[in-house]
Amino acid sequence: MFERFTKAARTVVQEARNEADALGHTQFGTEHLVLGILRTDGGLLTGAGVRYDEYRAAVAAGDDAAALRSIGIDLDAVRASVEQTFGPGALERAEPAERGGFLFRRSKLPARFNNGGKKALELSLRVAIARGDKFIGTEHLLLGVLKEERSAGARLLRERGVTYDSVLAALRPAA
Repeated sequence: MFERFTKAARTVVQEARNEADALGHTQFGTEHLVLGILRTDGGLLTGAGVRYDEYRAAVAAGDDAAALRSIGIDLDAVRASVEQTFGPGALERAEPAERGGFLFRRSKLPARFNNGGKKALELSLRVAIARGDKFIGTEHLLLGVLKEERSAGARLLRERGVTYDSVLAALRPAA
């Protein structure tokens, strides 16, 4: 399937992996694909008002923030309170110290697609075929993410007003 990807789409997938690694995630999915799109091109998403830094912050906060909001806990207020008490950056992830010696070398597992990410790639192929395209571009990846409605990437985009239908409308040539 990757042989049908345009160079830009391949770059998006590589950037998605880089984003997952940078965030400390062992798997990457639809939310990382969206970050890859925003990082490399943005196009439709930037035009729709989706900003890389805000989206990345939402991905970093993860589903835990949404769950906490649903029960009335304001994560930003908690963070501010902790930083006021313990200082700025108190909740940042600390990197474990490197351990020396052959037996104690840290091995980092390579990031790989989660089920939502795999499904979005499959759906991007289906979207390309349905549109009669012989390639898979970044627009197909975006549509694949949005078609995988239960994924974190699609949910975060819907929260920002981006839907499958709005992207399709933006891709239609003006008559």
